[in-house]
Amino acid sequence: MKKVEAIIRKSKFSAVKTALHEVGVNFFSYWDVTGLGNEKEGHVYRGVSYSTSDIQRRYLSIVVNDDFEEVTIKAILDAGATGDVGDGKIFVSHIEEVYRIRTGEKGGNTLK
Repeated sequence: MKKVEAIIRKSKFSAVKTALHEVGVNFFSYWDVTGLGNEKEGHVYRGVSYSTSDIQRRYLSIVVNDDFEEVTIKAILDAGATGDVGDGKIFVSHIEEVYRIRTGEKGGNTLK
């Protein structure tokens, strides 16, 4: 099993969520986060540009069976990309075990 974590633009969340559902990833958690990165997001107020260093993003945490890893990543890459600096990052890590709290069942079947 793999844990796929993605930091994406808030404006792309709806498209990424739809793409994930289309490939069969129907459960994941997400949070609104603030971070620092290479993008310098600026605001214009009354014709004056103000630079801010805090960048608003959405953080997704998805645990999938190994056979869903590539389709999950592809869905995020395709739906989340704008081609501009600041599109985000995807991190993949190995999950040793997963348990369903309700039944005590463990293993990859708990993700279905």
